[in-house]
Parts: sequence; C-alpha cells; structure tokens
Amino acid sequence: MTVTDAHGAVDAVWRIESARIIAGVARIVRDVGLAEELAQDALVAALEQWPESGVPNNPGAWLMAIAKRRAIDLIRRKDTYQRKLAELGHELEIDGDSVEDDVEAILEDHIEDDLLRLVFTACHPVLTMDARVTLTLKLLGGLKTDEIARAFLAPEATIAQRIVRAKRNLAKAGVEFEVPSGPELLERTSSVLEVVYLIYNEGYSATAGDDWMRPALCNEAMRLGRLLVELMPTEPEVLGLLALMELQSSRANARVGSDGEPVLLLDQDRRRWDRLLIRRGLEGIERAWALEKPPGPYLLQAAIAACHARATDPEDTDWARIAGLYAVLAQVTPSPVIELNQAVAISMAFGPERGLAAVDLLADDPSLKEYHLLPSVRGDLLFKLGRLDEARAEFEKAAALTRNERERKLLLERAAAC
Repeated sequence: MTVTDAHGAVDAVWRIESARIIAGVARIVRDVGLAEELAQDALVAALEQWPESGVPNNPGAWLMAIAKRRAIDLIRRKDTYQRKLAELGHELEIDGDSVEDDVEAILEDHIEDDLLRLVFTACHPVLTMDARVTLTLKLLGGLKTDEIARAFLAPEATIAQRIVRAKRNLAKAGVEFEVPSGPELLERTSSVLEVVYLIYNEGYSATAGDDWMRPALCNEAMRLGRLLVELMPTEPEVLGLLALMELQSSRANARVGSDGEPVLLLDQDRRRWDRLLIRRGLEGIERAWALEKPPGPYLLQAAIAACHARATDPEDTDWARIAGLYAVLAQVTPSPVIELNQAVAISMAFGPERGLAAVDLLADDPSLKEYHLLPSVRGDLLFKLGRLDEARAEFEKAAALTRNERERKLLLERAAAC
C-alpha cells in the first residue's frame, strides 16, 4: 500500500469512526479535549503503520484500541489511576497484566451510551451557539478545522480558536461526560436538535456568500440526525427533525437551475425531487406520530414539509392544512417568522388579500426589521394584487437586506419585473 493510499484510507475511516473513538476515550479520561488528542494520536499511529502493514480488517476497532491504550497509559502515569479504574470497573477486580483487555471489555458494551454522552457534551448550553456548532462538527462530524471554516466562510484561525475555547470552557465549567436526566434531559435535547438544525439550515439556505446551497452541510446534518435517531429512537422530536431534513433535502436537485440560480418551490420540476428521501421522511413522521406524544416544533415542521412532498403538482398542495399546522406551531413555538410563514400559507389557501393583511400585522415587529423575507413576501403579495410600484419597492428592500448573492440577484430580477 502506498502512503497516498494509506492516507486516503485513514481519512475515510476517521470521518466515519472518529465520533465513536472520541466518545469511547472520553469515557476513560472524562475530558473531551484530551479524548480528541488521544484519538488523534491513534490517527498518527495509523498514518505511520498502515503504509507498511496495510489497512486492518476492522480499521475502526484498530484505532479505538490504540486510542484506549494511550488513555490507559496516561491514567497509569497519574496519581488518580486507582480512582479512575474504580469509576470504570466498579467492583471488577483488575490485575496489572490485563488492564487494557478488561477496561476495553467494560467499554465495548457502552459505545452507544458514550456517543450520546458526547452529543450532549458538545452541545452543552454552557457554550455559545457558535461554539456548539463548531465543536459538534469537529467531534461528531469528524470535519477538519479548515473544512468547517470553508463551510461557514470564516477564517481558519477563527474556527481553531473557537474550538480551543470551547474545550477549555467545558473543562473550566466542570461539565460532566454524561447524559442528563429528568427535566434537564428535555432542555438539553432541545439544544442538541437546535445545533443540528442550524447546521442544516446554513447548508440549505446559505446566509452569506455566492452559493444558494451548501450540500455538504446538509448531508452532515442529516448524518448527525440519523445518529441521533439511532441513539434516541423513541423521541418524536428527534424523528421529526430527521424527517424534516430528509423532506427538505428531497427538493435539492430542483432548487437550483442549470446556471446555479435559485428556483422557488412553486416553480420547481417536481419530477426531480428525490422519492427515496421523501419516502424516508414520511416513514419517519409516521413513526413519530405512532409514539402518541404531543408534537413539538420539528415534527410539526416535518408535517408541513410532508404536505408539499405529497403534492405531485403545486395546485394539489393542501394549503389550508399547512396554514392550520403553522397555527399550531405558532402556539408551540411563538415566533414572528412562523407567523410570516403562516401568512404565506393563508394567502395560498384563501387569497393574497388575506395573506397581505396577516403580513401587515407583523410589519412593526422589531425582530423582523432586518429580516429580508418580510419585504420579500410582502412584495410577492403586492405583485399578485397588481400593486406593482409598491411591490418593486419591497423587492428592492429585501435585496438590500440579504447577504446571499444568488438571492439578491433573484430579488432584483423580481423588482425589475414589476
């Protein structure tokens, strides 16, 4: 095997297995930052050994074993060795010659629990949202610092500093490597889902830059969503979030024209929608509803996306049901953005006049002052009502507010069409 082949194999295995390796090691050392360093040490060992020995039959297990042994060696050198072994082994008697084998046997039964602990640690509320997103992509996504920087159009040095600060803040706050319980579990799960959906949305509708979408971020968020479903299969909001992302991603091929320009929902060629993702999303919604728990925001949004997915023609869309779902969503998660989306559904179901009246109720909301979709929606409704001068002014206002170049161009074209 050439060095290039070995490096390619290591990169591929790391992307798939890194989260499990870091989680398994973190269970030993109780420090996420240190766990990542030890996992990286195992990666270096692979880069050194695999070109000569070849890729092992189970490369993920090979990396895990090396990383765990490094962790155990580290603990051995510390005064807290016996206490750490007591935490890991409880009443299990461990002799000096078989420490590695015994500890690995203990840990192998807990790998899924370890992953869940890592999820809750990376998304801990003690961190800022930017830090949570970055650390989640680094630890759970296996992304390199430069990849995260490119995805968010940020300097690599900024991302690197953010990662270092996040690990330091976790250690300083004494965050336990554990799954929360009781009321805290619900609150922390919401934080985890918020992080994953923020990553997805930045990929689905890039807030800045020249691209309308960044598919790599969407795919990474869906991968994290599938991991969460494996870890929490009876949580309807977890199922709902994955279903929502799959249903939205099913339109990806139709959202961008041949020239890279955005194509709005009602103008998309629905034959290009991904039927496999639609089927998966609808099945996920069914599983979530079957749990018979009150629907949360992600499941409700997934139900809205399902209304679009089921309509093979835009005219078949059940806009009245969508408006009703938005009304429920606004009660569950009060937000002027949700009310704006509800106004769009009202306009589609009952006419642009009623929709415009609903939009105008939001005109003075301070949280929407810089939100470009408010004048964009208002411009669309005014255009449908034939009030072209007013519509043009709204489209131009929206174009001035957006930071996405593709979207700005589309809005200016709509203004010109008035």
